[in-house]
Amino acid sequence: MFVDTFNPFDNVLLSSIVAAVPIVLFLLCLTIFKMKGIYASITTVVVTVIIAIVFFKLPVNIASGAVVEGFFQGIIPIGYIVVMAVLLYKITNETGQFDTIQDSISSISQDQRIQLLLIGFAFNGFLEGAAGFGVPIAICALLLTQLGFAPLQAAMLCLIANASAGAFGAIGLPVTVIDTLGLHDSVTGMAVSSMSALTLVLMNMLIPFLLIWIIDGFKGIKETLPAILVVAITFTVLQAIITVFIGPELADIIPPLGAMMALAIFSKKFQPKHIFRINKDEEPPKISKHQPKEIIYAWSPFVILTVVVMIWSASFFKALFVPGGALESFVFNIALPGTYSEIANKAITLPLNIIGQTGTAILIVIVITILMSNKVHFKDGVRLFKNAFKELWLPIITICFILVISKLMTYAGLSNAVGEGIAKTGSIFPLLSPILGWIGVFLTGSVTNNNTLFAPIQAAVASNIGASGALLVSANTVGGVAAKLISPQSIAIATASVQQVGKESELLKMTLRYSVALLVFVCIWTFLLNIFI
Repeated sequence: MFVDTFNPFDNVLLSSIVAAVPIVLFLLCLTIFKMKGIYASITTVVVTVIIAIVFFKLPVNIASGAVVEGFFQGIIPIGYIVVMAVLLYKITNETGQFDTIQDSISSISQDQRIQLLLIGFAFNGFLEGAAGFGVPIAICALLLTQLGFAPLQAAMLCLIANASAGAFGAIGLPVTVIDTLGLHDSVTGMAVSSMSALTLVLMNMLIPFLLIWIIDGFKGIKETLPAILVVAITFTVLQAIITVFIGPELADIIPPLGAMMALAIFSKKFQPKHIFRINKDEEPPKISKHQPKEIIYAWSPFVILTVVVMIWSASFFKALFVPGGALESFVFNIALPGTYSEIANKAITLPLNIIGQTGTAILIVIVITILMSNKVHFKDGVRLFKNAFKELWLPIITICFILVISKLMTYAGLSNAVGEGIAKTGSIFPLLSPILGWIGVFLTGSVTNNNTLFAPIQAAVASNIGASGALLVSANTVGGVAAKLISPQSIAIATASVQQVGKESELLKMTLRYSVALLVFVCIWTFLLNIFI
């Protein structure tokens, strides 16, 4: 925080209500007023600036710095990642690899319910673990549209499915970041990872059932029950084992791969009696047969992506860029002039590390993919980049404004005020604990940022009321995952990836009820776990 207090009215309830105005306003702009994401975010920025400066006494120079920082982080790393992810898709589509991927998935089953489990759930989870930051939503939503799903429907399904994987995105970063926070009672990332085996188990089992129910009701669940159970049990059991005995880093890598392999093997013996198509009059497309080497080549960009991103996320690689590291000279920390605060004892600093960005990792995969192809050359890559940029510049600007809101709320103490307001509930706090995480991810679009903001509050309250710190921090994570369905950042990425920019409010309406339902479920489950732990 860059202010003296997050309770300017000397009344925690009143301060938290005023602090929550930007959150409520943004939701109203998207739902009731049906504004496009860009206009909703600009409106909310203006109101947030007024509240931050007038009521919470945030200095104007700090507010200006927050705007600059929000735009900087919206472009690097988020915009960089999104553009590179979409460009990778466009190149694999141009090379014909994407068609082969579609055929390889369709060859497992032409039933769109099975395809949804394979791509929307399992492959989505795998990409979340390998890259995170919107990559799985961007790629998997595109895949589903290519297989016959309606664009907004595909985006919605991928957002919902991502709830099972969001806690351990980008090689477990949302949980591993906990070790940097110095929490009360020595709450560690490993402790939270182990606790997630309890907090996430029911959600992981539920999501595959929910996906099938959305597109084909209880009839669909009945017809595909064996396949659903194979995916749900494989994913849930493997993730529980890994989070308890290994840690969070591979919790979204091995389980989804295991689920995909298990379902592929199972589908050789089991197929639904009726082949389901969303468009009932539509005949299942004829599947082109491919040689194993063609299938391996088609999937190679995503295999390489996983390997490269895992290297980029590894501690030894990150150590190269720290002070004293071999690549330290490639890191630039730009302190914004006039933003030093004696209260925070620091200035707003923009870290610029292009080599270490996940977007750069994806760019390397793009270069390798082009070099391996006989159909696409670098001039084609430039052309496709221009196309991707034209499609994505508006959503990226929208994301920038959303991050400005987040920075303003953080630096002015609005986030702390909201958190403290909820924390005053005392012994009933475990029931409401996930709401903090839900708010955090709604604001930032990131479970990592959410834990950075609210995990200290969760751990402190747990110590005061005699609850498990690991449980409440884990609840913060899982509650945050439920908010990924409606996070403006996620919504913007999803609409952009399926070329439905301007329909953010429509997609939000489609996902909101599921987000709230999952949040209520997580709240009740956390409260019950707190009683017995």
